Amino acid sequence: MKARKFKKTKKKIVALSAALTVIGVVGTATAFGTGAGDGRQVEAHGDRVTVPVAGGRAVVDTASLAVRGQADDGHTWQLSAAAADALGPAGKVSVHAGKATWGYPAKGLVVTAAARDGRLAVTVHSTRKGTLTWPVTATDQDTSDLQIPRGEGLSVPVADRWWNSPGAGLAGSEAGMSDGLTMPFWGTGLRGGHGASYIAESDIGTTLKFVSADGRLHTETEHAFSPSEDTLDYTMTFALTDGSPVAAARDYRTWLQAHGGITTLRRKIARNPAVGRLLGAFHAYTWGQARTVQGVKRLRELGIDRMWLGYDADGSPMDRSAVSLAERSGYLVGPYDSWANAQDPASADTPVSKWPAPVWQDACVRGGDGRIVTGFGGRGCYVSSEALRRAEPARHHLADRTREMTANGANSYFLDVDAAGELFTDHSPTHPMTQAQDRDSRLRRMAWLSGDRKLVLGSESAGSWANGALAFSHGSGTPVPDRLWALERDRATWGGYAPAGAPGIFFKPVRLPADVAKAMYDPRYRVPLYQTVLHDSVISTERWELSWSKLPGQSRTRALLAMLYNVPLNLVLDKAELDEHGKQIAQLQKYFEPLHKAAATLPMTDFRQLTPDRLVQRTTFGGGVLSVTANFSTRTHDGLPAGCADAVVNGGKAQRLCPAAL
Repeated sequence: MKARKFKKTKKKIVALSAALTVIGVVGTATAFGTGAGDGRQVEAHGDRVTVPVAGGRAVVDTASLAVRGQADDGHTWQLSAAAADALGPAGKVSVHAGKATWGYPAKGLVVTAAARDGRLAVTVHSTRKGTLTWPVTATDQDTSDLQIPRGEGLSVPVADRWWNSPGAGLAGSEAGMSDGLTMPFWGTGLRGGHGASYIAESDIGTTLKFVSADGRLHTETEHAFSPSEDTLDYTMTFALTDGSPVAAARDYRTWLQAHGGITTLRRKIARNPAVGRLLGAFHAYTWGQARTVQGVKRLRELGIDRMWLGYDADGSPMDRSAVSLAERSGYLVGPYDSWANAQDPASADTPVSKWPAPVWQDACVRGGDGRIVTGFGGRGCYVSSEALRRAEPARHHLADRTREMTANGANSYFLDVDAAGELFTDHSPTHPMTQAQDRDSRLRRMAWLSGDRKLVLGSESAGSWANGALAFSHGSGTPVPDRLWALERDRATWGGYAPAGAPGIFFKPVRLPADVAKAMYDPRYRVPLYQTVLHDSVISTERWELSWSKLPGQSRTRALLAMLYNVPLNLVLDKAELDEHGKQIAQLQKYFEPLHKAAATLPMTDFRQLTPDRLVQRTTFGGGVLSVTANFSTRTHDGLPAGCADAVVNGGKAQRLCPAAL
């Protein structure tokens, strides 16, 4: 059940292969793409390998794996420090077919460096199980900022005292490249208009660690080589950039497009016109009267003509009459579901954890010791996607579940967890599975939901690898520090599961601690990395338990960020919420709708911080179809009052929004 989940971080499935082709999902294994070298000249001189890249060249020190960038304007800097591991003596370098190859026999590694699509591509192959900590980035003293796709995205000053402190919660933490970040890249910015982009093509088995040393942040990337996980090849790419806060995101978007990995909303709408109902719509989870015909009528009376309405798996779904009215009103309606948890049907605490026998316990993920892997929050078990995939042709668990959940006529679906990248190795002898196979199975079943079933599909904090199967993502807009999870577990402060019709966990207003608020919502550090990559592919919102009115201290900032990034607010609604905030929600939605209709299917083409304090920002979509300027400061800037935003569609008159704080 979604309300009880907090992350640390009548077709058969035999039709899934065809569904994948229809939806355009990229098949993934341990690496997103392998690409061939483009034949540009690579040179080796002693222990130096020089690789030409767009904007300059990269020089690899084979003795240590340190990498230096040399821009065409003469500027040089360190792209990576030496590997943190003892590599042993390097073997002789050979150059053939545009690639340089050498080895570290003592560590069982063979390295290949090549120029590919304007980037340095380095593949490290291991002959045995082990780890490698490399690259080590942001160590050059000219590095000023580190860009991280945590949620929507952050740009962190590496020498900032607070970001190096325990209060920020970044230094000393780590993120899996396949599940801890929304996209498998990061970037650096240097003083003087230079920077770098790093893409972990081999994201499974790779972890990005954030280290503070001498008052400066840097990153260390660790890859685990595993024969059983098929992660013996580790590929990283390096690119020189202009150092802008979104330069690495632009590079990753280019890389993703070249590897067939972006399916646009226009393409999704062409395949299923109902996806078009997301354009201009806010999102809301409904409770109590808000799930009824009366609740839908109330939204219409407020003048809201676009909305995605969801409801939790609490045994009281929206009935057919309410769904029918919502759809006639132009809304989307979808249930919450999860295929990741199974519990004993006799004691399960949520309907979506009840499965027909023998899912519990035969389909549970098992660890290397043969024991069942306990599910989230210590409940039940994690369900193996491979087990469900194998069972589907005969037992139809997923088809039956979906048919049951949409029997009220729902035209949308929220499938929790599947796109978030929390992948499992299953050691069960009856349904063994690697993490790569787990991801492939999740992609296939999501593609089936949105393809064969024609449901407008969303999932949790969707990684970029899942964009082809989804229309929307709840949670990818939120850069969550670990301290938030501890706060949410404090029921006295955050709220619990009562009352049943309006649980405090969603509705009780909370004042975030200053450090948590700064790490999540300080506009000086927020940058639209996710939107730069996927704005025209996936409609992204914040997390469901962080509804707009849940955090009154951040309500104005969050409204401005939503307009600046051209993304919907995510709400929770019941009668009391509509009584208190309904008119304000309607005003915000009325402002948002034409902007989103104009630009939702277009890429974000520019992002700029217009003032030295980074508090006045501008986004551009579709090369100028829409531009939005937001002033997060306390002073008027160029005629734009503090706390306001101006939006211009197709060069027309600026439309102003000055949202009131809750």
